[in-house]
Amino acid sequence: MSPDLSNMNKVLNRIEEIAQRCSQPFEFRRAPLGTPPASRFVDVLDKLDKPGAGKAGAYTAMDDLRKHVSRSAEKYNIDEELVRAVIQVESGWRADAVSSKGARGLMQLMPGTAKMLGVEDAFDPEQNIEGGVKYLAQLTDKYNGDVEMALAAYNAGPSRVKAASGIPFAETARYVKNVMALYHRYREEE
Repeated sequence: MSPDLSNMNKVLNRIEEIAQRCSQPFEFRRAPLGTPPASRFVDVLDKLDKPGAGKAGAYTAMDDLRKHVSRSAEKYNIDEELVRAVIQVESGWRADAVSSKGARGLMQLMPGTAKMLGVEDAFDPEQNIEGGVKYLAQLTDKYNGDVEMALAAYNAGPSRVKAASGIPFAETARYVKNVMALYHRYREEE
């Protein structure tokens, strides 16, 4: 009896649909089962064109976003490359991104977190980046400089990290791994 691959096909079809909806050119090809992937997740992210959408769908220049990142990273004493990696994984540099859970903007701030950080408009790139970097700095301090734990808390929430006494979910572990891979890559490029 051959295995039922209908769920796998549904997943692959959904991935293709999402890829087609992206404004960036991206081609997804199905490889035969057992074929090693042509590239890693971080390699695929690097290939995407990264302009972020600003308020009301207008595009914000990448240079402007990088200036916001640089200023906030310096202000809160966080590596700029780490902030860039978080933004890439969280939103792909889209200021208008909204997650299925309601996180908003470039650094995907939840409404309650944005309010706590003084962010009035989570879709404003400057406010969002400043708030996200401030939050990342607070978490890094909370975990005594342990960047991976700070990233886990950024992704899953500090209460879940505390309850699990570490990284709480496989999804969060993947998130941390992907951000750290990009972070190290960006540091090597500088």
